[in-house]
Amino acid sequence: MWWKDAVVYQVYPASFKDSDGDGLGDIPGLISKLDYLKDLGIDVVWLSPMYKSPQVDMGYDISDYEDIHAPFGCLADMDELTHGLHQRGMRLILDLVINHTSCQHAWFQESRSSKDNPKRDWYIWRQPRYDASGNRHPPNNWRASFGGSVWEWDEKTQEYYLHYFAPEQPDLNWDNEETRKAIYDSAVRFWLEKGVDGFRIDTVNKYSKPAEFVNAPVTEPGSAWQYAYPLFCNGPKMHDFLKEMVRDAMDPFGEVMTVGELPCTPDAKEILRYVSARERELNMVFHFDMVYLGMGTVWKYIPEPFDLRDVKTALGKWQRFIQGTDMWTTVFAENHDSARSITRFASDAPEHREASAKLLALMLTTLTGTLFIYQGQEIGMVNVPREWPVEEYKDLETQNFYARMKDSTGNDPKEMNAAMDGIAYLARDHARTPMQWDDSENGGFSTGKPWMRVHDNYREVNVQKQLGEHDSPLMFWKHLISFRKQYHSLFTHGLFTEYGHDNTALFTYTKTLDNCAVSSTNGESMETIETKALISLNFSNSCKKVYLPEDCKAATIELAISTKDGKVESDTLGPYEGRVYWVR
Repeated sequence: MWWKDAVVYQVYPASFKDSDGDGLGDIPGLISKLDYLKDLGIDVVWLSPMYKSPQVDMGYDISDYEDIHAPFGCLADMDELTHGLHQRGMRLILDLVINHTSCQHAWFQESRSSKDNPKRDWYIWRQPRYDASGNRHPPNNWRASFGGSVWEWDEKTQEYYLHYFAPEQPDLNWDNEETRKAIYDSAVRFWLEKGVDGFRIDTVNKYSKPAEFVNAPVTEPGSAWQYAYPLFCNGPKMHDFLKEMVRDAMDPFGEVMTVGELPCTPDAKEILRYVSARERELNMVFHFDMVYLGMGTVWKYIPEPFDLRDVKTALGKWQRFIQGTDMWTTVFAENHDSARSITRFASDAPEHREASAKLLALMLTTLTGTLFIYQGQEIGMVNVPREWPVEEYKDLETQNFYARMKDSTGNDPKEMNAAMDGIAYLARDHARTPMQWDDSENGGFSTGKPWMRVHDNYREVNVQKQLGEHDSPLMFWKHLISFRKQYHSLFTHGLFTEYGHDNTALFTYTKTLDNCAVSSTNGESMETIETKALISLNFSNSCKKVYLPEDCKAATIELAISTKDGKVESDTLGPYEGRVYWVR
């Protein structure tokens, strides 16, 4: 199972590298950086949506699964990308966005053309409700992910259609067998036949719709639309649909890598149904416990407090849960839907930024599971400055939140300042600023005006600069990836044990060799075997003494690696320092 030991790098095409000066990243730009990714130690590139799209939701509104968004390139470019990766011993996975399409997709255009169109039932249509005064209302009170109702009125056919996301993203009707077959042909087989190695599957638990669209409980009094995720995630036929898709559309192509985006599924037993090897549905899923920390329960971008104990709980839950099961897990701290991890979980202060970048890198590379890195994470990119005005933020979710807050508070200055604080801390836009390649204009991302403003710190934080510094975050990441692969049975597969949970400054854990996971080779090279490691991470801005667990005190402790450059002799960790010790 090659995907277990893989190191995956997510590319957000609009922001990675622009090859033609139009200000938008593209596939030829990505191709030009394949040697950089290979040198970093990447095994798999996960390419976020590059399909033909009106770009209402940055490509997650697909109008044609079998074509490319023209500014990104063409099908021939995709063939070149796949070949280039395979030639370098790397693989490619794509985003599989099949809960919904764009409203401009030919399928939906037919579906909304008339009530008796053959594709009418390919989407979810419902009659309106009427109150005692004869006023028309949507079928229920569910709030869409981007705000407003999940139902959009269609004037021509006098019915509502369902959209869990934006109105321009109508949900497909998976209960229709003909629809499912079309999805498999167009979105899955088409790309596997072109040599793609797998998929990150978007919103993988929303395909099966509930039998009845009952109202959600009122958690936000005064609002017409209520939080309803528990009602539309993990529907009654969800597992049947996934088993069918894997069996019919993927298995004929051999070992296809699948990783599911599985939000709002806190029950570990329910997750086991998705990723148990016996169930034959998904290889693994993303667990969002850590990424969701600090997000508001009513208003996502109104932050709520958390501390290191919450981070430890979030990570430890899935490290421990896979032990003794036949499931696999993922390790990540950033993606295109989250703010930057240094800002959120460590410190982006100039004096601590590089140390924090290395600290998080050391944590992630020593945890069990398939490792996912998001573009720019390897050079320590952070959230944009608080001073940026809301106009610089491009994401639909951010702009909708700001507009709702403006409307609900009467544009109260204090409330709007708090809203901007939340945006500056949590908005998805922070992950979408252009990649910082060098200190030239626009950070070397583009010779034209970038579609989104480049981070102000690009002259201090960029790839070219860090390649020339042996102790930079980039070079440390490169070293750590090699280190992880050298000891992959211990770090990628090892057993996790946490110590000192209530300590709000130190994260201490051991990794112990799981004999069942030991293999004699890692790719083409022999693996070095160590049986136990102690990891000590200081998530504070002051010095802390390394905590030595009782079961390590009688052993010989030898430093293996530190986030600090040079020889480390004391048992005291500096601010945001992390270390790995061999325990023998």
